[in-house]
Parts: sequence; C-alpha cells; structure tokens
Amino acid sequence: MSGWLRVAGLGPGDAALVTPEVSAVLAEATDVVGYLPYVARVAERPGLRRHASDNRVELDRARHALELAAEGRRVAVVSSGDPGVFAMASALFEALEAGPGSWAGLDIAVLPGISAMLAAAARLGAPLGHDFCAINLSDNLKPWALVERRLRLAAEADFAMAFYNPRSKSRPHQFARALEILRAACGPERLVSFARAVSSPEERLETVTLSAARPEMADMRTLVIVGNSATRRAGRFVYTPRQAA
Repeated sequence: MSGWLRVAGLGPGDAALVTPEVSAVLAEATDVVGYLPYVARVAERPGLRRHASDNRVELDRARHALELAAEGRRVAVVSSGDPGVFAMASALFEALEAGPGSWAGLDIAVLPGISAMLAAAARLGAPLGHDFCAINLSDNLKPWALVERRLRLAAEADFAMAFYNPRSKSRPHQFARALEILRAACGPERLVSFARAVSSPEERLETVTLSAARPEMADMRTLVIVGNSATRRAGRFVYTPRQAA
C-alpha cells in the first residue's frame, strides 16, 4: 500500500461547507488524526481508524501522523476551518523538519478549508473587504505582551481585525484588556462584531460599537471582527469599503 498524508480543513461546522476535495480524501483515508472534537466530525466506517487527542499535543499528533504515513497508511490530519490558519499544517511541517530524513519523501499535501474568519465575515456581510489581519488572542503559544503589541500596531495601521480564541474560562481577563486597548486606539464608535458558532444551529451574530462591547459577549466559539475606521452598516449587514479610508 502506498501511503500519503493530507492535512485537511473541515470548515467552520456545517457539513455543506466541507470542500469536495476534503470529502474525497476522507473517503479514501485509512486513518484520521486530530483534536477530539474534529475527529468526531468524521463519520466512522469500516477500515477507518480514528486517532483523537488533546488540543495541547499538536507536535505529538503531527509526529504520529507522519509515522503512520511512513508505514504506508493513508492519513488525514483534520482541523476545523482551514488547516493553515492557527491549525495543524504548521505543526505538521515543524515535525517534518525535525524528523528523520526519510519523511521528506512522503506524499504530503495541505487541503484548504473555509476558515471561521471567512465564514463569519460572509454571514456579517463584508467586514474584511479591505486590508485586514488575523490575531489569535490566546497566549498559550506566545506571551501576552506580544498579543498586546500586535493589537496596538494593527489598530494604529487601521486594519480590520479578526480575533480567534478571544476568551476562555482560564483567561477571562485578557479579552477585557484587549477591548481596553482597542477603545484607546480606535475610539468608542468603532464597530465590532461577535460571530458565535457560525454555520451551526447555535449560530449567533451581534454587532455593536466598542463602547458597548463587553468581555462576556465572546467565548472560545466566537470569532470577533473589529472594523477599520471606514467600516459601517448597510441595513443588517456590516461592510468595509474597498477604497482606502
């Protein structure tokens, strides 16, 4: 059996948003590797082995997937959204770089998926219609001081901003601090949108000004988008004009 490894994005949640390319790979895979909730999204079937693990063991997971592929297995490493956006593709290549030289010859490809950022923006209208950046507000893999610096600089550059992992039970204070920084840099009237569980039955969308934004409006299933200085409403939609502010 000729092995291969595909790093696949499962999209934001709705099965209709999984690309045909990813669906085809999942149908052919002998093994699916990933964080427990994402592996659970792949239906069981005869001949498929599912390898679920905790969210904080990305490099171990990547090494395991590479080992399986080296044994001749057909391996799908799954992430939500797009695997190259705060997900498993980077960890996979980090493990590949540090691993045995024989892994360099493996058949590896990254399959794009619809990211939470793009799914949320589409639901809201077009808040990322001009230059934008994405920032992961978790400090698990980088110091909080760096998060604050990037927030300030992005606001100073007048980017629209998409925030992943804004607020968890273990660090509820950090999103409150992020809102303080944004109010100081952008002013109280800047629009901020909260898109929770997009494409799932629990989906909830809300757009307010920074002055009305509260930390409790976000959790780990929420994608937060802060507009730039030109972002505005058009009826129930939010959009950022394509011309410079």
